[in-house]
Amino acid sequence: MKIFKNKFSISKLLIIFLSLISCGSADAGPFPDPKVDLIKSGTDTAVFAGGCFWGVEGVFESLKGVSDVISGYSGGSKETAFYEMVGSGSTGHAESVLIKYDASVISYGTLLKVFFSVAHNPTELNFQGPDHGTQYRSAVFYSSPQQKKTAESYIEQLNRSGKFKQKIVTEVSPLKEFYPAEDYHQNFMRLHPTYPYIQMWDKPKMDELKKTYPELLSAKIEFWYGYEIIPGGSELNVPVKRTDKEWRKILDPAAFEILRNAGTEAAFSGKLVNEHRKGTFYSAATGQPLFRSETKFESGTGWPSFSKPVKESSVILRWDESYGMRRVEVLDSSSGSHLGHVFNDGPAGDKNFPEGTGLRFCMNSASLLFVADGEPLPDIVNDYFK
Repeated sequence: MKIFKNKFSISKLLIIFLSLISCGSADAGPFPDPKVDLIKSGTDTAVFAGGCFWGVEGVFESLKGVSDVISGYSGGSKETAFYEMVGSGSTGHAESVLIKYDASVISYGTLLKVFFSVAHNPTELNFQGPDHGTQYRSAVFYSSPQQKKTAESYIEQLNRSGKFKQKIVTEVSPLKEFYPAEDYHQNFMRLHPTYPYIQMWDKPKMDELKKTYPELLSAKIEFWYGYEIIPGGSELNVPVKRTDKEWRKILDPAAFEILRNAGTEAAFSGKLVNEHRKGTFYSAATGQPLFRSETKFESGTGWPSFSKPVKESSVILRWDESYGMRRVEVLDSSSGSHLGHVFNDGPAGDKNFPEGTGLRFCMNSASLLFVADGEPLPDIVNDYFK
């Protein structure tokens, strides 16, 4: 996990702040649209580098028409595409993001506009804010002659416009390869919104994005403690779909009532409340991996409680306004089956429980299938991975 490499004094922060002002926009007028744009339809990708990828990823994944943003490395070899090596500044890599987008909804030129105006400062050479080194350089990695032409034309347009007090130093280079970064870097801003670095350097970018380009923001995206959450009653697009009759053949009555009818078992009645062995908790509906034993803690509520899922994508969070309350329902992402609810009263991470996140995923035992480490996997789990 990235940490502050220096303890910033008030004077150092003031110097950085003043440098950001002097290198930033020269006027408060509207940021110009690209005169040359890449017009096409269908899915396309763009790769940009603009300092620490946490904030850049957060900006672009909030845009309408963007389906996914991946943090990673570009500019160097596969052998050196690892965070600790890239951090040395000697690999040729830059911290980058790969943006997957619908070109019929948002154009490459619009992505460039957001990149130059909000996501970073393109006049800073080999640094962004507190991060210094070529790995934090400003770059556009193009994958087609059209992308190259659009980027170079826009940089020339911006330099002539006087929008910036200093010349843009963004390099425009061919994309040789993009290497995804380690899992803990993905969706970092969403998963760690209160992290000091995010609060100081990246939250202002999001505030500026919302203020300057509200028309570009995805109306469907809402976040709760870093997790994307969907409205109550939303239709689920899940890979495993069965009729109630088919589910009843697979699940016993108690499991069906919870997984498919959002029922709740009585407190302290579930067989997994006191399960303390090392292992993995799978969806009882599909065999999808959901939680690890290292994240389980004693909440005193009478239901198995976890600090986080094995992957953010393993679960779907949805608003639940039943019974006159507003809660956050947890579903498995493989079938949309109900698992329980998540609350913000869990333990924070410390030396006694480093997996703590401040959240409590309160699950029903009947919705889960536990397999201890070293035990053979049941058929439902093996079938899930086929």
